[in-house]
Amino acid sequence: MRIARFTTKGGEPQFGVVMGDLDGYGQLSEDATVVALQGDPLFSGVNITDQVHKFEDVKLLAPVIPRSKVVAVARNYAKHAAELGNEVPAEPLFFIKPNTAVCGPGDTIQRPSNVEDLHFEGELAIVIGRICRDVPEAKVKDVIYGMTVANDVTARDVQRRLKHFSQAKGYDTFCPLGPWIETDVEPEQLAAGVRIQTFLNGDVVQDGSTKDLVHDIPKLIAHISSVMTLLPGDVILTGTPEGVGPMEPGDEIEIFVEGLGALTNKVAQR
Repeated sequence: MRIARFTTKGGEPQFGVVMGDLDGYGQLSEDATVVALQGDPLFSGVNITDQVHKFEDVKLLAPVIPRSKVVAVARNYAKHAAELGNEVPAEPLFFIKPNTAVCGPGDTIQRPSNVEDLHFEGELAIVIGRICRDVPEAKVKDVIYGMTVANDVTARDVQRRLKHFSQAKGYDTFCPLGPWIETDVEPEQLAAGVRIQTFLNGDVVQDGSTKDLVHDIPKLIAHISSVMTLLPGDVILTGTPEGVGPMEPGDEIEIFVEGLGALTNKVAQR
């Protein structure tokens, strides 16, 4: 099931189920629709209404605004760690992005005036579905609500200068999420390999697979939840494959995750 958050012209944000076939490029069929839900399905379940919208008539928003945090995992693909001259961490290395960094499909990634080297990082993201702590790896499936696509936007020059992650990755609009939450993806599928691609102005710049994760999804959730309580709607970014690089105002970034869809954003000067 694809859970989206959307608006219609003049309407308030609401949730819905996206109906329609998804092709191998993450594009929906022309007859796709969005069936509106009553309330937030993370907290009230999937309560379908009789409101049906043509997909072309809605504006998609970030499918979730974390009430608590975005937890992002660094250096979780060996070749990405190597391309930046870093060692692969023995245990998951993570940092926090504020929920104010989140934006949605089609929203503009804004490059701040003090940033010169702005990078894309295409990633698979996990949405947590229930409050949890100290989750055993064998029980991780029970706390996952679904998965979506993310761009862990990074001010690389700030990161090099300050030697830490929070400011470099925490600016407003530095965490695009979308286009929806897919609730039917299993952790076992990710272990077998799900393709992640990033396109810069139509050209492939990242092409990886989740089978190359250094620390897999069960280990990530078990480790992070041993440090901090995870709340419904919290998002975990699982790391980026090799091929990260700069993007400039005017560029368009599309991130495609097999089976989940494509997330597209343009870049502008703030």
